[in-house]
Amino acid sequence: MTVVIMIAQLILGLSLLVFLHELGHFLAARAFGIRVEKFYIFFDAWGFKLLSFKKGDTEYGIGWLPLGGYVKIAGMVDESLDTGQLNTTPEHWEFRTKPAWQRLIVMLGGVTVNALLGVVIFAGMLMYWGEKYIPNEALKYGIVASPIAREIGLRHGDKLLTINHKAVERFDEIVSSEVLLGNEVVLEVNREGVTETIKIPADFTARLLEEDKSLFVSPRLPFTVGEITKGMPAAEAGLQEGDKIIRVNNAEIAYFNDVQEALKAGAGKEAAITVVRGTDTLLLTTTITEAGTLGFFPVVEELEIGYKQYGLLDGVPAGAVMAWKVITDNIKGFGKIFSGDIPVEKSLGGPIAIAKKMYGGEWDWYRFWMTTGLLSMILAFMNLLPIPALDGGHVVFLLIEMVVRRPLPEKVLLVAQYVGMVILISLMVFAFGNDIWQHILK
Repeated sequence: MTVVIMIAQLILGLSLLVFLHELGHFLAARAFGIRVEKFYIFFDAWGFKLLSFKKGDTEYGIGWLPLGGYVKIAGMVDESLDTGQLNTTPEHWEFRTKPAWQRLIVMLGGVTVNALLGVVIFAGMLMYWGEKYIPNEALKYGIVASPIAREIGLRHGDKLLTINHKAVERFDEIVSSEVLLGNEVVLEVNREGVTETIKIPADFTARLLEEDKSLFVSPRLPFTVGEITKGMPAAEAGLQEGDKIIRVNNAEIAYFNDVQEALKAGAGKEAAITVVRGTDTLLLTTTITEAGTLGFFPVVEELEIGYKQYGLLDGVPAGAVMAWKVITDNIKGFGKIFSGDIPVEKSLGGPIAIAKKMYGGEWDWYRFWMTTGLLSMILAFMNLLPIPALDGGHVVFLLIEMVVRRPLPEKVLLVAQYVGMVILISLMVFAFGNDIWQHILK
């Protein structure tokens, strides 16, 4: 069922994005009287399609290959590489007979719709669900630093003060793009009353990609013993709900991360567990499992949760800020890739990566819309890249035409399309191969 849900969300999300992207091109073309011969969601590669029908001059359909979609605009050199129409006399309803500024608007139609969709989705989410966050000041016991966090100098109990000299207001800022994608990022923390400065290395994000970034740091919290699992060492040793563990062997315990680390260190061995039960202090003996557990659920101290509800007037600008941030994050990410700080195989994923890592195996509408909004902005950004066969490639050629005041030779456009298709197919093959390696074979 998990796989079915992942696939269903992926197909639903991509269908929406592809349909609206191509609709942007379609509506812009029709607005200028340009004939659109085909409007397809997904590709009808090698002529195979799931369904199709014709209305007016346009054939509408759904292809079988869910890697995108397309509109075939009459009189345009596009990814179909159909050159037969270019040998005929230009007609007034063809793309090639229209002014450059109109053709430019047609080519920007899909990107524009994707960008607007991203803003609408993010704004709608803020107005419907609001925004929940952990105020930084709520972490009165500091953070739990994961092994990779300790590698760069963070320690358990550190209290976040500033990121690049800007005060930290929300706990999740520590895993923001400013930290993960920035250069020469400097953190300041309060460590037992002393301010410490920590510089994050340039290759930090590449190392962090090896593990879940949400576990980079977490709130440090006191706990008591909760529900006991029958048949496990905790039950056999007599541990009870409400007990407070204060020592495992010689390790002092104050927070849940302390007991996790102590149990992991003593995995498979006998252990002396000191607990406080009411007014009594008891010594229990048991054997820790090979997995480093005793068999109880912790009851941790609750954190204060911040909440902000948005209306139309502040929700739309906030949604636009979120959408723009996706674009800037992608630019920073590409910079990290080209500089070698992030390996390309860790940053480029295909449908499997999107389904597993972004949509997930549970149907959560918040996560679905967040992922779809992110993908809409990523699609807008990627399509603007100056690669022939992408919208951005066509835009570059049209801008050149507008500057030199004459269209580029059709042979140049055709060769560029071939080059662009080779690039895109190579990227798709790499993405699929990387998916298979990262998520199936590895």
